[in-house]
Amino acid sequence: MEHPQALRPEEHAEFRDEKMGKATLFASSRILVGLNAFRPGQEHALHAHAGLDKVYHVLQGEGLFLLEDSEVEMAAGTLLVAPADVAHGIRNTGTGDLVVLAILAPGPR
Repeated sequence: MEHPQALRPEEHAEFRDEKMGKATLFASSRILVGLNAFRPGQEHALHAHAGLDKVYHVLQGEGLFLLEDSEVEMAAGTLLVAPADVAHGIRNTGTGDLVVLAILAPGPR
């Protein structure tokens, strides 16, 4: 994808029946901007990133942010910041598709 350009992120969501789908909208050594796409019932298990901060912004659907000691409800418009080394994940608990913008900085090596 050529940048700079304006786009509607949710139009680039890649869904998979067997597991969460991922699409990269932009990547550099400084930042990664991608999409996570979930069918109902799919999840991204609890995990952490050493040295990377992550921002999730829900574009469509509803579900749960999974944290080490809690679950936080989310819906379109909700944003969560997961600082480096903080365990986080996502579960689609809704009846429709879930699309989440994911921004990681610095970009994964």
